[in-house]
Amino acid sequence: MAHKTDIDPAISKLQDELRAKGVKYVIGAYVDIHGVQKAKVVPIDHLPQMAAGSERYTGYALDGLGQAPNEDELASVPDFSGLIQLPWESKLAWCPADLTFQGQPYPLSTRVALKTVLKDAEAMGFGFNLGIECEIFLLKQEVDGSLHTPIPDDKLVKPCYDVRGFVDNFSWLDKVATTINDLGWDLYSFDHEDACGQFEFDFNYADALTMCDRLTFFRMMAKHYAKEEGLIATMMPKPFADRTGNGAHFNMSLSDKETGRNAFACDPSADPRGLGLTETGYHFIGGVLKHGRALCAAFAPTVNSYKRLVRQGSMAGFSWAPVFNSYGSNNRTNSVRVPAGGGRCESRNADGAVNPYLAAALVLAAGLEGVRERIDPGAPNEDNLYDLTDAQRAERGIEFLPQTLAEAVEAFAADPLVEKTLGKALRDEFIRYKRAEWDEYHLTVSAWEIERYSHLF
Repeated sequence: MAHKTDIDPAISKLQDELRAKGVKYVIGAYVDIHGVQKAKVVPIDHLPQMAAGSERYTGYALDGLGQAPNEDELASVPDFSGLIQLPWESKLAWCPADLTFQGQPYPLSTRVALKTVLKDAEAMGFGFNLGIECEIFLLKQEVDGSLHTPIPDDKLVKPCYDVRGFVDNFSWLDKVATTINDLGWDLYSFDHEDACGQFEFDFNYADALTMCDRLTFFRMMAKHYAKEEGLIATMMPKPFADRTGNGAHFNMSLSDKETGRNAFACDPSADPRGLGLTETGYHFIGGVLKHGRALCAAFAPTVNSYKRLVRQGSMAGFSWAPVFNSYGSNNRTNSVRVPAGGGRCESRNADGAVNPYLAAALVLAAGLEGVRERIDPGAPNEDNLYDLTDAQRAERGIEFLPQTLAEAVEAFAADPLVEKTLGKALRDEFIRYKRAEWDEYHLTVSAWEIERYSHLF
């Protein structure tokens, strides 16, 4: 153990502050390729060693970290700026961490990948602001594994914004909302969403790295409070075929690094296209659309994701999910929407299974390419794209987004921006894991198949 005189004064001060708050242990959490948290836990006395990378990991034991059994271990380095004392267990503090390999940032760490692209943005004079809308189901799980809403009479056909459903689940909602505000995230709205048992939490945007850290913590926090209620919380993209799915819409803008000014914002009357975006904002969208099909694999990264990205499916009405690589104003049939008032754009194909660091790195790289190359996204689409014919959409140059994970991964693999942004190793790991996921799903015999075919033939 380091002598007291050898300890960085800032870390020593942090130790004292944490001890005064009753913290005994610190979790330095990084994520695997799926965005799932992994960590070791260190007593407060060993915080200096943790900060120096003392906690080592066998990367081969984890998904998507690209190691073989004979390779040296990875180490994690905590980012204490994101440290949170767990509201439900004061002895524990959580903070995000980056992976290193032999003392250098590890390029297969998706948080490291995002930080690399953020440096590219900074070199162009920009910061990247991000808000992520958190849609989540609160459900009861039976012994047989089946899921249903916890309130038996929560059966409205159109439950969106339903007050009774909100109040009936208020105990969990209040715990989540209180924690968001106590952490200083500035919750500005939460509501009952469009499916029974589904809710949305909207809190203020932040710089992209901070927002990705917050989404990672939100998942853990919301699940914990659900467990306290004897329930489960899930951001799974599509738990029910006949209900809307969980989006995690990315609301994005660039800021001027010198002034902090929003580089996308202008008066709608000064915008010839009328959406309240600067040319920088439109060029950013142009880059996102150019790479839209490849980005879909990162925004919607599971087999289940593509059961959300449908026009209707098993639902009584339209799903509201984006299926087209297009943009427009306050029009939810586009994958990229410019909300009323402008100043930002929203990628709506991102869902609750997203690894936020991976998706943010790729969408930022695509948007920056659009800005550098001044890519024009064309005229905004203001009508209901679900109602257009294939010929009408083709005339506008509107493509479908991928309709399966397999199709999305092929688009991801074919786009040179992916390797340029992530490096070959991380690109290849994502492709390998997602192709395996598709193959495993495709070879599974489902209950639907048995019900349909066992008595038919």
